[in-house]
Amino acid sequence: MTDQGVRRTVDQVPATACDAASDRSREPVPGGADEPTNGGAGAELTASAPPVSPAALRRAERRAERITAGATELEQRLADLLRGGLITAEQSGPALWEETAARMVDAQAPGLAHRARELGALAGAGADAPVRLLEECALLHLLARAWLRRDHLPEPLAATVRTRVGLTASPDGPAIRDEWLALAQYDTSDSRLTTRRIWLYGAASGRTALLLSYGAAGRAPDLTLPAGLALDAELTPYPGAGQPRMALTERFAPPAATAVRPPGTTTSGALARYGAALRDDPWRESVPVTLDRVVPVPDGDDWQLADADEEHALPVGAAARNRPALWRLVALSGGAPVRVFGECGPRGFTPLAAWPQGPGEAVALC
Repeated sequence: MTDQGVRRTVDQVPATACDAASDRSREPVPGGADEPTNGGAGAELTASAPPVSPAALRRAERRAERITAGATELEQRLADLLRGGLITAEQSGPALWEETAARMVDAQAPGLAHRARELGALAGAGADAPVRLLEECALLHLLARAWLRRDHLPEPLAATVRTRVGLTASPDGPAIRDEWLALAQYDTSDSRLTTRRIWLYGAASGRTALLLSYGAAGRAPDLTLPAGLALDAELTPYPGAGQPRMALTERFAPPAATAVRPPGTTTSGALARYGAALRDDPWRESVPVTLDRVVPVPDGDDWQLADADEEHALPVGAAARNRPALWRLVALSGGAPVRVFGECGPRGFTPLAAWPQGPGEAVALC
């Protein structure tokens, strides 16, 4: 495999993911756009919950009405922005989007507020800022329109939309008992909250699950599962199309060492998986993927994970390139193929854990 071949396929990454999503989007969707579902305003907070009191239903209806008003206002703001040109947003900087986010907070739609703040961070952020700003505006527009037409969506997609705008949901069985291998664990923080993400793989079910745990700002969450350990436990999925998040409902034994590894795929298989996930959830930023027999190779100032047996590769994401763990991955490989678990998205692959080709424990990369 030549470096030239690797670089050529990296340029094809966005197109490959889009092609995969396009192929899936041609398939018929059960309960299409003209077929209403039971996701009406009164069900916004109770789609996956037991029956609730009339007072709770009235509160849910009022909140749904506020979110609808906020989504309608957001649609108008986006239309005004595009009529005036994206240069207006760049000149205004984050202030424009902070004000929009505040309006969405007033509408009790924290998901819309979060995405609006992210647009503010993109304004003037590099040469590709206008392109990325347009992409994110389109996704925000899609989310607002999906909320306004949620009654016409298939229920799994409607559940995803409710989650994306910021409505909470309860885990919705059936519960899955398995030997869950801890693939990776990492924290993200803001001024109010520390969020811990733990990726798990079920040895028997073949499911990949995401556990979320929270702590106050500056304090680590209680739940800890180091990579490489296995937990005999029962997990319950959350509602939503293609939703990987689950809740840890019961443990049957303490975490223990294991030789189990998740099965891997190729870099082209990873792109196909991401493209397919976009059909269920167009707002997915990444999907969990295990790559098998890949080699970390330099590409100028950047890095790639290249298939050892094919002339394809994925770029390593910008955030991962700045971590010392990248050099840990390079040292583990030593030029030989390795198995790598991480998150695959439109701007590359973020390695989170790796295993040598032969016997050996998982190496945490986050």
